[in-house]
Amino acid sequence: MVFHWKRRKAAQEKRFKVEELVIPNQFRCPISLDLMKDPVTLSSGITYDRESIETWLEGGNFTCPVTNQVLRSFDQIPNHSLRKMIQEWGVANRNHGVERIPTPRVPVSEVQVSEVLFRLEDSTKRLNGVGCLELVRQIKKWGNESERNRRCVVANGAISVFSAAFDAFARDSFERNANVLEEILSSMKWMFPIFKHSLDAEAQAHLGSQNSLRCLVWFLKCGDLSVKQDSMIALRELLSLDQKQVEALAAIEEVSEVLFGFIKHPICPAITKASLMVIFYLVSSPSPTSVKIKSAFVEMGLVSLLLEVTIHSDKSVSERALAVFDRLCDCEEGREEAYRNALTFPVLVKKILRVSELATQSSVSAIWKLSKNHEENVLVEALQVGLFQKLVLLLQLGCGDETKEKTTELLKLMNPYRAGLECIDSVDFKNLKRSF
Repeated sequence: MVFHWKRRKAAQEKRFKVEELVIPNQFRCPISLDLMKDPVTLSSGITYDRESIETWLEGGNFTCPVTNQVLRSFDQIPNHSLRKMIQEWGVANRNHGVERIPTPRVPVSEVQVSEVLFRLEDSTKRLNGVGCLELVRQIKKWGNESERNRRCVVANGAISVFSAAFDAFARDSFERNANVLEEILSSMKWMFPIFKHSLDAEAQAHLGSQNSLRCLVWFLKCGDLSVKQDSMIALRELLSLDQKQVEALAAIEEVSEVLFGFIKHPICPAITKASLMVIFYLVSSPSPTSVKIKSAFVEMGLVSLLLEVTIHSDKSVSERALAVFDRLCDCEEGREEAYRNALTFPVLVKKILRVSELATQSSVSAIWKLSKNHEENVLVEALQVGLFQKLVLLLQLGCGDETKEKTTELLKLMNPYRAGLECIDSVDFKNLKRSF
C-alpha cells in the first residue's frame, strides 16, 4: 500500500512538472495543441502532427485547417528537421517529466499492402504454408506499428484475403497447417473492430464454411489460451452477422460441450464473455437446430450454472448470462429446470435495477415467461422475494415498451396473492426456503 501511494505521488509530481513547462508554439500541433510526435507538412506549407491531420482528412475535409485553402494534394511530407528539434528539446527537459519521443516509423502505403495481399492470395492457391506464414507475419507487423497502418491494411481488403486463406488451409488439414491458421486468426483479431459488421459476403462465406468452423471449434478444444481467445472472437463476430453461420455452427456436435466447459471452468474473462455471446446467438435462432441445442444446454445444467455465474460476476458477464437464461426459458425443459432451482426468483429479482438496463430487461422477461403458465406457488414465491415492489419501482423510473407490458402483466398476475403475504427485500434471500 505504501509503495502504491509513492508511485501515485511520483506520477502526480511528474504531471505537474509537465504542466508547468512551457512548450514552444512551433512544437505544438495547430489542431490538438499538443506536442507533436510525428510532424508532417502539407502542400499548404503548414506542419501538423500526423495523427491529427489524418483524422481531419478522413473526416471528409479537403482544406488546410490553418489557412483554409483547398489542398492541392493530400501528401504528408515528414518534417525531419522539426522532429529532431522536438526530440532534442524533450531530452533537454527530461527533468521536467517530458517522456522520450521515439523516431516514428514510416506508415505503410496502399501499394505495399496490395502487393503483399496479392502474393498472399497466390501462396494460398498453391497451399504454400511457409510463404503464407511469412506474408501474414508481415501484415501483422505493420498492424502492430500503428492504428493508421491497421486501417490501411483493412481498407485494402485484407479481411477477405485472410478469410479465404483460412478456409483453404483449414480444408487442407487442421493439424498440418496449424501454425499458419493460428497466425491468420491472430491478425484478424484486430481487423474486426476496425470495420465491425462490414464483412463482405465472400469473407463471410469463407470464414463461415464448415471447414473453417470445424477448425475454430478444434482450436477451442486443442489450442493454447491465445488461440482459444482468437477463435472465440472470430466466432462471436461471425455469428453476429448472419443467421446461416449460426445454424452451421449449431450443427457441429461438440460445440455445445466446448462452450459449456468455458462457462463451467472459466480460463479468462474475455473467453467467458465471448462464450456467452456465442451461446446467446445459438439459443436465439428460430431454426429447429436451435431447439435441439437449447435442450442440450439445459441437460448439461446450464440453467443452474448461469444463476451461479450471475451472482458473482461483473456487469458485462451478468448481462450476457441473464440474456442466455432468458432465451433458455423459451423452452419447456429450461423453465422446468428454472422452477427446480431455489435461486431462480431471488437472483432474477435482485438483478432488476441493480446491474444495467439490459440485465433488467432479461430478468423481467425471464420472470414473465416463468409466470405465464403460472401456479399459485410460483407467484407467491415471487412476492416473497420482493418482486412486486421492484416492478412498481421499475414502472416509476421508466423502461422500454416491451418490458413495461410484461411488468404490467406480472403485477396483475401477482395482485390477487398479495393479501396476507409479507414481502421481504430482494437482497435478503440467502436463507430463504421455497414455499412449496
